[in-house]
Amino acid sequence: MEAKPVSQSRTTKAMLVLPPDSNALGTMFGGKVMSNIDDVASISAFRHARQQVVTASTDSVDFLRPITVGHMVCLESFVTWTHRTSMEVYVRVISEDLKTGERITCATSFLTFVAIDEHGRTREVPPVQPTTDFEKELHASAPDRFKRRMERKEHSRKLAEQYNSRKK
Repeated sequence: MEAKPVSQSRTTKAMLVLPPDSNALGTMFGGKVMSNIDDVASISAFRHARQQVVTASTDSVDFLRPITVGHMVCLESFVTWTHRTSMEVYVRVISEDLKTGERITCATSFLTFVAIDEHGRTREVPPVQPTTDFEKELHASAPDRFKRRMERKEHSRKLAEQYNSRKK
């Protein structure tokens, strides 16, 4: 398969943070942020693969600053790297004070998606062609994240097996 530039998967989503999106402190619920992260990341993965995708893992969601009611939140995502059937997606969450125009990165996240067909079988995906320095940096460091992800997944499997064997 021919490599696709990162720009083909780049996706942006913006929304105004309203009171129903917030907690008692007047900041956006973390779970609401996480839901939006998964949503925008899935669109990036689908755009890259041009086929249905499912979330395989959320490696991290690092909340760096709160997002205040009345601010705009903008999520930017793109596919950073691919394996045979999986895609790593990076998401950056930015808060913008609409009165001043100040924009601050409030969260970052890495997720993994797997391409599937209509029967739920995995499908191969094309490689990624990074172009900017930042895209190249993320692409070059992705194999290390992939290795850690596989180690974490194996650990999770073992924990689940231990728990299940104790339940019997």
